[in-house]
Parts: sequence; structure tokens; C-alpha cells
Amino acid sequence: MFALSSVHPILLPHPLNPNPSPRRIRRTRTRTRRRTLTPTSSREAERGVEFETGDSFFRRESAVGRDLGVLSASLLRRCCGGGGGGLRVLDAMCGCGVRALRYLAQGGADFVWANDAFEGSRPLVLANLAREPRFSTLGERRWVVTHFGANRVLADCYLRREFFDLVDVDSFGSDSSFLRSGIAAVKIGGLLYVTSTCGRSSGGHRPRCSLASYGAYVRPVPYSNEIGLRMLLGGALREAAAVGFQITPLFSYYSYHAPVFRVMLQVSRGKDHDFSHYGFISYCKLCGHSQTYSWDELGQISCPCRNGEVSSSVVVSGPLWTGPLHDAAYLSDMLRLATEWGWAYTDGKGNGVDLEKLLNLMIEESDPLLPSGYIKLDEVCLNVPMGINLTSLLSPIDRLQAERELILLPSPPSSTAYEGCATLLRRT
Repeated sequence: MFALSSVHPILLPHPLNPNPSPRRIRRTRTRTRRRTLTPTSSREAERGVEFETGDSFFRRESAVGRDLGVLSASLLRRCCGGGGGGLRVLDAMCGCGVRALRYLAQGGADFVWANDAFEGSRPLVLANLAREPRFSTLGERRWVVTHFGANRVLADCYLRREFFDLVDVDSFGSDSSFLRSGIAAVKIGGLLYVTSTCGRSSGGHRPRCSLASYGAYVRPVPYSNEIGLRMLLGGALREAAAVGFQITPLFSYYSYHAPVFRVMLQVSRGKDHDFSHYGFISYCKLCGHSQTYSWDELGQISCPCRNGEVSSSVVVSGPLWTGPLHDAAYLSDMLRLATEWGWAYTDGKGNGVDLEKLLNLMIEESDPLLPSGYIKLDEVCLNVPMGINLTSLLSPIDRLQAERELILLPSPPSSTAYEGCATLLRRT
């Protein structure tokens, strides 16, 4: 049932020319075969779940992203039960299998498909998933392990109409080819958890790369972490619209290591696309002002410090997602579940960051009236005249926050395992 089809033409490799021209024959080098990964003494534990990492690529710092994925899976299981077949999860790039294992052990998944293109990881993945029963009490298979390219697996699921409640694609770099195939493999109303780790694209240092991958020409701005999330969301919106679907961001998470941009999307059907949250963001290098522009306002981009005149100090990035990065109601449910499980607070045993602080920060960022971008407190300090104590500004800021003219959000320390998107947001 779970063997992938190999007869469909789009899944076959490109055929070789039977009569190649002698002048066009290219030399090929012998590829070094990667050795098989086997379980070793490298035992790890996350939220009470033990697993082996072997020599696989594994980051402890990514535990927060895995926590958020497991919480989402459990909420989906409680909300709709995954339909008639229970909660079905596809981990398209499972690595050592820790995400698949946690979806089974903690997320309430009834079935998990763990796939990784590297066949040498099979002994390691099997050893980790063997900690959970392979069959249910009714004799139904609970997990399966395969080794194919992620796009092949996702496309084959769509062709066989075998859809999943949650699809997790933890990809590397700026490869966005998984967005459309991932959307196609998700059930209507299901969740798609996607990743980008290209910090140079989000930082505006590779605008042609971001244009090719996500359809957005990104320029350097101080809040590149937020731009990276909006770039990924905008690319997902574009791919969903092309195949007749809509996406809604439930949460957007940025972590400084790598860096990592992860967004959880809810996929729904709909061809009446609303592009009010798909536009452009400008930034003035002289005064630091940022502003969002719709497609109809492209000829009106300027900065108030230039009295509406065209200025080379204004850089424009886009098109990007310009709407809210999170859903406040959904995050509130996640926070309640994290508290119920005892995950809301850091316990000092190496289990990651304080999820309560992170989720509360995301809830504050969910306000649809907040503008894009932010100003760091460090930059504010640089522009404060000598002799003025910045702490004396906190009381006026508190009053302005109540009046919704200026909103101060806590700035997370760089030593934590996460960084929020907003620190000091300009007036709405």
C-alpha cells in the first residue's frame, strides 16, 4: 500500500540520449558513497522522548521548532481527529527520525510516514521509530520508513490521492520546490510545516536567489529575520494561488542558528484570492521609516522625510506577505496545551526555551494593526542625546502603548534559543 509508484512519467528520471554527440560527452567523476548511519551511543532526549542521532545532521537548537510542530499536531488531533483515518502525518525529510518519533509518541498521530532521501539513514530511523509499536491494537500500521526524494513522495501522494493531515518539510537552504508539492499532499484544512534556512536571501544579499526561489526581490533591511518569514510566506501564498488553494499562517518562528525560518500554514480551498496581504515593504536608510505598499500603490513609494519626493535612500522589497505573522487564537490554544503538558516553562534540564514567553510574544505580534518591520532598542540608544537616560523613556512609552501610538515588545536576549520578530514597533 505504501510502495511508491514508479510508472508515472513525471516521477521517472530524464531519459538519456541514445546517440549522444561525441563532442558533447561530459566527463563524470566517481561519486563517493556515503556510509550507512547506525545507532551509536549518541543518545538524546527531548521532552522525555529518547532517541539516537548517530552521525546524522542533528541540531539541539531546533527542538523548539519540533515542540511547536508536536503541539500543532496534537491540537489538530483534538479538533478534528484527523478524519476517518485518524491523524496522518508525513515527514518528508525525517533525518534521524526524531520528528516522526515525537509525532507518534506525543502528537497523537495514528500514522506517520517517515521519508528521507538518504538510504544510509535507514538503520538509524528504524531504530528510533521502533520505540513505538509498528502496528496498532487493530493491526493497522502506525509508521513506515521510505527513502525517496521529497518531491517524488509528495507528488506521488497527490497522484494516488493519499492526503495527509500534517505535512512537515524541514528542507535546507532556499529550495522552495517543495512548497507546491507539499500543498498538493495536504488535506483540505490540514497543516503544512515548511522551512527556509537561507539567511543571505532574507538579508538581501542574494536578491536574485530570493526572486528565483520565492518570487520576491529582497533588499537589505535591519529586520531581516522578519523579512525572511514574510518571504517564505509570500512564496507559499504564490504557489497555493497557482493551484487554486489559499494559505493562512498559524505561527511563524525564527531561530538565529543557521538561521531557521519555520512557518505553519493551514491549507484551504479557494480561487477567490485575496492579495491584500501580498505586497511590498519599503525602508528608508536615512530615517529608518518602513511602510507597506499594495500593488496599486507602486507608483507612490516614497518616505515622509523626503516630503514625498523620490529618494535613493528608500529600498523596496517584495512582493512579500504583509499580513499578520501569527493567529492569536491558535497560539492561545497552543499555550494552554503547553501548560497542560508542563512544557510552558524552562525546567533547567536542557529542554529548550521558555515556550510561555515565546508564545506570548507571538500572540502580541499577532495584532493585525501592527506595521511591518521594527526598530531595535540599540538603534534608539545610538540616537539618544548625551546625558539622557533611556530608562527615563519607559514611562512615556508605557503611556503611548496604552494609546496605541507606540508599542513596546520585549527584546529576547541573543543567548536564548529563539529571537522574536519585533522589539520596538513604530506607530500604527
